[in-house]
Order: sequence, then structure tokens, then C-alpha cells
Amino acid sequence: MPKQERAERTRTAILDAAAAVFDRHGFVGASLSDILAEAGVTKGALYFHFTSKEELAHALVDEQFTIWPLAGDAGKPGLQTVIDLTQTMARNLRENVRVRASVRLVIEQGTFSNPAPQSYLRWIDLIRDQLDHAQERGDVRKELNTSEIANFVVGAFTGLQTAAQVLTDRADLPERVATMWRYVLPSLVPPRRLSRFTPEGS
Repeated sequence: MPKQERAERTRTAILDAAAAVFDRHGFVGASLSDILAEAGVTKGALYFHFTSKEELAHALVDEQFTIWPLAGDAGKPGLQTVIDLTQTMARNLRENVRVRASVRLVIEQGTFSNPAPQSYLRWIDLIRDQLDHAQERGDVRKELNTSEIANFVVGAFTGLQTAAQVLTDRADLPERVATMWRYVLPSLVPPRRLSRFTPEGS
């Protein structure tokens, strides 16, 4: 096996193992020895790719953004894309351990020695950009502030997924997200356009 391919496989194994351990134990509860055991690699192999547990955690935080192209495939930016994004994230939180670990690590960033709010800000910016397109087309009321809506959506989703994790191990998270949109859409969208949007995702 070529050296570069072997290194990439080792890095992937480390990230998968770290995701599983962070998902189970959180940042503080996870240890590098747990991650090494889960990955089946040596300490030297881990340190070749990541200099610390925190650097490994930051690498995983970016995993949640891998869902963005899936949500944007429709090619028409706007409000339905935001709905689809939240539903895609809801499904990934049930099925994708890297995304689950990523979101847990974002919530626990207060325990990092070098916390970074960029992930929240990045989601807010992405959603605001979609809402700006929607507002230009008349799908979002003109008097509304898209930055405020984007902040609300990110905060509301964070609360929903946390409650769903505690109450149902996220089994009903897509249904909870759809319920959120059924209540929120009438306050954002002019009545004549409301039927264009599907809270369950398109």
C-alpha cells in the first residue's frame, strides 16, 4: 500500500475512533488511551496526525459541515434549503457518529483550553445567506431581520437536538424539527407562499 494511502487510512481510523469515544464520553471524559484502543493504532501514529486531544477534537468539529453539500444539492438557495439542512442534520445526528461527536464537542467547547465559536458563527452565516436569497424572492417577509432569524434557528435547533437526545436518544428528532418549522414558518413567510414549503424536508 502506498505510504500516503496508508497514512490517510490511519488518520481516518483515528477520527472514527475519536468520534466514537467523544460521542460516548464527551471531551473531558475521553482519554487518548481510549482513542488509541478504539483505533488500534500506536501513540506514535496518533501524534503523527494530531498533536493533542484538543487538536483531534477541533478536526472533528468540522465534520458537521460535511452535510452542507447534501442540503444544497437542490441548487436553488432559499428557505426550503434551510429546512432541508436542519432535517439533514437531524438524520445525521441519529446515524453518523462523526456528526454526533462534532455537535457534542461544539456544545462542550467551554472545556477546551482554546474554545472557538466559529462553528456556530459559520452555521449562522450559511443560514442567513439562504434567508437573504429567500427574502429577495419574497419568500420571507421584508420587514424581518435575517440575521436574527438565523441566530434563532441555530439556537432552536441546538435546544431541540439536546432535548431529543435526553428524551428519546434522538429517535424523534426529525419529527421535532418538523414541528418547529410548522410553528415558525407562518411567522416568516407571507401567507400566499406558505404552501411552497415542507417542514419535513424536501
